[in-house]
Parts: sequence; structure tokens; C-alpha cells
Amino acid sequence: MSEKAYKSMSIAGVASIVVGVVVAATGIAAGSIAIVFGSRLLKDRKGLTF
Repeated sequence: MSEKAYKSMSIAGVASIVVGVVVAATGIAAGSIAIVFGSRLLKDRKGLTF
């Protein structure tokens, strides 16, 4: 019985680590993209005339 609990806890721990890594990588990628596009917008803003 305790082996089943140990195995379930191991799987849950590994799954949590994997989800954490994926979320962190997605967050870093989204942040980098936001910075790049934001800098492009600021650069292109200078060329606008109304």
C-alpha cells in the first residue's frame, strides 16, 4: 500500500517540476517577445506625423 502512495507522489512531483519548467520557459519567451515588440513600437513612433 505504501509503495502505491510513494509511486503516486513521485509521479506528482515530477509532473509538478515539468509544469513549472514549461510555465517558466513560456513566461520568459512571452516577456522577451513583449520587450522586442515594445521597443519596435517606440522606435516607429518617432516616424509618425499627424
